[in-house]
Amino acid sequence: MASARGLIAVGVPPFPSWILYIRIAILVLSLALLGVAAWAVSIIAGGASGMMIFVTIWSLLVYGGSLGFQFGAPHLFYRIVGLILYSLAVIFWLAGWAYAASEAAVALGYYYYHDYGSAMAVCAGLGAVAWVLSIVDLVFFILACVREATAPKLSQAELGQVQPTASVTPATANELPSQPAYLQQPYAT
Repeated sequence: MASARGLIAVGVPPFPSWILYIRIAILVLSLALLGVAAWAVSIIAGGASGMMIFVTIWSLLVYGGSLGFQFGAPHLFYRIVGLILYSLAVIFWLAGWAYAASEAAVALGYYYYHDYGSAMAVCAGLGAVAWVLSIVDLVFFILACVREATAPKLSQAELGQVQPTASVTPATANELPSQPAYLQQPYAT
């Protein structure tokens, strides 16, 4: 049964195995876009190229950090933090590639800014691909969290996530093994 409680739990949700490849693709695209955007900043400082540098560094921190927590310290993976960071990454990718596409359209209209416009067009195209991949990652992250089995974990007992177990009938005195009596040693005075 799907439950939103999975979004506030701690620990890595059971992802499909191919989500790892999606995250690696986002990291590779972020590195490539960081290089292109840095080259565009060397032509014209600020603008969409600066925004793309911010978005790529954000994605490197968010997706690289989540992979680090996923494999290095899964007990510290707070899903609500992941939900917020992944959602912000989707918003930043959308804003970044749309801004880059807008500046590319303007810059390609002028001969002098053709190199900058080409760099922004590359940022817009690859940024749109990274945006779609980050949406896919966010959707399957949410699905993995809410579809997780509702069986409680031992570490979640303090949160009241304990299911009642089958009743155990108490043993009678005849069924218990007898223990030998131990004599108490006198205390030294």
